[in-house]
Amino acid sequence: MQAETTPIAPVARQRVPRRAVHGVLLLDKPLGLSSNDALQKVKRLLRAEKAGHTGTLDPLATGLLPLCFGAATKFSQVSLEADKTYRATLQLGVRTSTGDAEGEVLEQRPVEVVPQQLLQACMRFMGPIQQVPPMYSALKRDGRALYEYARAGIEVEREPREVTIFSIEVLKWQGSSLDIEVRCSKGTYIRTLAEDIGEALGCGAHLSALRRTGSGPVTLQGARTLAELEAMSEAERDACLQPVDALLADWPVLRLEAEDAGRFLSGMRRRTAHADAEQVRVYGPQPAAFLGSGSVRAGELISTRLLSPLEVQGLLNAQASQ
Repeated sequence: MQAETTPIAPVARQRVPRRAVHGVLLLDKPLGLSSNDALQKVKRLLRAEKAGHTGTLDPLATGLLPLCFGAATKFSQVSLEADKTYRATLQLGVRTSTGDAEGEVLEQRPVEVVPQQLLQACMRFMGPIQQVPPMYSALKRDGRALYEYARAGIEVEREPREVTIFSIEVLKWQGSSLDIEVRCSKGTYIRTLAEDIGEALGCGAHLSALRRTGSGPVTLQGARTLAELEAMSEAERDACLQPVDALLADWPVLRLEAEDAGRFLSGMRRRTAHADAEQVRVYGPQPAAFLGSGSVRAGELISTRLLSPLEVQGLLNAQASQ
């Protein structure tokens, strides 16, 4: 006679409770991790209810990735539109199929470059320039990323678009390895810039390493690695959060008295003596009472992004408890 067995019930997976977290965390993204994967890891560590990143940084790139939580997600677009700063390493003399170190080698040429040539080549790409987006990019065409077409062996026509290179500084040049620092407008492909500099030098090049060091007013100063965050307590992680308005730190400030602050939060336009400005950050009477963003036109303050009264109160409570 067979003994009866009692089925073992599956162990219920314990759900970690989420909480309201407001602020910006400056992450020093590691090599090989996508921006979204990095975001999800930090979101879990903070147990945050709401999070978003500020534009993708390629898995092969490292460095500054501002992550927005709670009320700060309303201003993530600001960082997406901001100027960026990168440190790039170019491998001269080698062209690859992807324009970076992951692609197969298409061509090798001798590197016969003198310093004057290098400076002239960099100067050629200063200011407004036209760039054709690379096939190995996340840019969408008919609902599919360009890299999907590229992996299928299909090349599609891409329209050139204008970007601006504000500065290119040669940091280090040794043999066929060239380190440069680039400050540029949004939408600039450093991989394409590396290839173009290589062609201008007559030897070809590809991007062998890329590190983002700045985005708008924020830099790697104060940025944390995933390993550092994982080793911290929750309170220590919370202390790493920058204020909700961190991505707007270079915007003019406009302060309102209590009555006008309440009306501003309800979306009403307010009269102001502030000079006209495309974008301002708006505060209530308390120094910590960040209310949102707006613009000033012809003496009128017009809201663009507003915090909810609950979010404003949450920020004030958090400030008071510190």
